[in-house]
Amino acid sequence: MEEIRLNKYLSEAGFCSRREADRLIEAGKILVDGVPASMGMKVREGQKVSCGGTVIGGGSHEDGGRKEAGAAPQTHKAPPVLLAVNKPRGIVCTTSDKDRARNIVEFLNYPVRIYPVGRLDKDSEGLLLMTNQGELVNQIMKSRQGHEKEYLVTVDKPVTAEFISAMRKGVPILETVTRPCFAEKTGKNSFRIILTQGLNRQIRRMCEYLGYRVNTLKRVRIMNIRLGNLQTGEYRKIKGREYEELLRQLKNTEKEQD
Repeated sequence: MEEIRLNKYLSEAGFCSRREADRLIEAGKILVDGVPASMGMKVREGQKVSCGGTVIGGGSHEDGGRKEAGAAPQTHKAPPVLLAVNKPRGIVCTTSDKDRARNIVEFLNYPVRIYPVGRLDKDSEGLLLMTNQGELVNQIMKSRQGHEKEYLVTVDKPVTAEFISAMRKGVPILETVTRPCFAEKTGKNSFRIILTQGLNRQIRRMCEYLGYRVNTLKRVRIMNIRLGNLQTGEYRKIKGREYEELLRQLKNTEKEQD
């Protein structure tokens, strides 16, 4: 019988991303045939996969009374969903039990199981993509592809030409130097920046290195997806030409890496 890695199975079933699957497995929340799963394990047809009482797949699968031989575990997949969300400050993007703050999944309470593509930290706000398409998450999250993310930032003191120049050239943080990027002053204490990488708390760390403290941080664009006039706490479906353009850009960046 064909086997499939559990994290890949959870991703392809639209339950969560592979990264989130690994976290859930490590936390002992994924059960296979009623037993906590282990990292790196594989599953096969007929096994019952569940999380928190929700059955993701399992049992025998029949077609016209005949069992499908050699098939991986199956489940009824929800229709593909991709949302643009305006995340409020104070909401976290992780679903870990260690985070007592309200998380974005609970906040939205969307009728289909969805999860965030990447993160915005608790004190940041703005555009967050949420989906049930695991492979789409993997494509967008490949930082080596250089997908653009745009932010509006306010800081605790006047933005100088020297500050903007340093941000553009790259700042040493987290034992590396950030990639050169676009940055421009937008007000006395504010600037706009476009990044092509996603280091942990990158903008805040860059500002701290240069002697600044971030007061507000708002993401307004991911690739071709813009926040626009979406109100705080609201969401909209990404579809039509906007969705097609996103897929086109992802496909083009994949070709550039070949």
